[in-house]
Amino acid sequence: MKFSVFQLSRKGGRPKNEDRMGYCYTRGAAVFLLADGMGGHPEGEVAAQMALQSFAESFQKEAQPEVEDVEALLQTALLTAHRQILRYAVDKSILDTPRTTIVAVLVQGGLATWIHSGDSRLYLVRQGELLARTRDHSYMEQEVTDAIARRMPGRVNRNVLYTCLGSPSKPVYELTGPVTLKQGDKVLLCSDGLWGSLNDIEIVYELGQKPISQAAPDLVEKALQKAGSASDNVTVIGFEWETPDANDSMMGTVSTTSMNDGVFASTVQAGWLDTSVDDLNDDEIERSIAEINDAIKRTAARRG
Repeated sequence: MKFSVFQLSRKGGRPKNEDRMGYCYTRGAAVFLLADGMGGHPEGEVAAQMALQSFAESFQKEAQPEVEDVEALLQTALLTAHRQILRYAVDKSILDTPRTTIVAVLVQGGLATWIHSGDSRLYLVRQGELLARTRDHSYMEQEVTDAIARRMPGRVNRNVLYTCLGSPSKPVYELTGPVTLKQGDKVLLCSDGLWGSLNDIEIVYELGQKPISQAAPDLVEKALQKAGSASDNVTVIGFEWETPDANDSMMGTVSTTSMNDGVFASTVQAGWLDTSVDDLNDDEIERSIAEINDAIKRTAARRG
């Protein structure tokens, strides 16, 4: 494999950055990850980092050097990350569980397959045209085709997400692909701090006109300038797919042709997962989550 990659995260006008991104690869496969810790809930940055680390660990176990079942890995990794966050909340006795979005794309054999939950997006651009974009798990994005969303009362904020990792309910997710990549294809993963300020036309135009190493930082700067002091965290990670005869001197180019089968490389920060929470079995987690929900209901009843 050969690809050029660029990643960047800016805090914007928020007191802290709850976005996380990174990528991992072996000789035969690569996975690119982005998570956006959800504000309004505690420790969003922890949930985002745990999601990335859990994905990276799942990928490392399966990519030897290729993944046998890509779709199964992505689904298992997402649900494992979700449960890791729940276990962390139970272990720390956090009533309002930490939560995060996630978007991940796995590339292997020239094919891209991706999974997402929430509103962190993936854009796939080919020759200046939008080939694919994820659909947010919000009532606004889903209402055109989702009968449930169409029945929601008018007072509901349709920009609100109805699923994520870390929520007491099982996450909703979408799995897409595989899509055959062609030379020059650009794939961008981004948090809502980017697409909330820039529309799809602006994003696709930049990706279509420039290499990923220029388009990604330019998009981040434009989003920050447009949002001003109210800007959310803005985070992107993107790659440009290249065939083996592409220019090796391009900035950020990663080539795996000389890697040995057992080598694993990762930019995902280690050391965040508390492995002690693995001592909790599934039944204990479910009971603890039920207790958390009961405590929330009692608190709401007293306030009412």
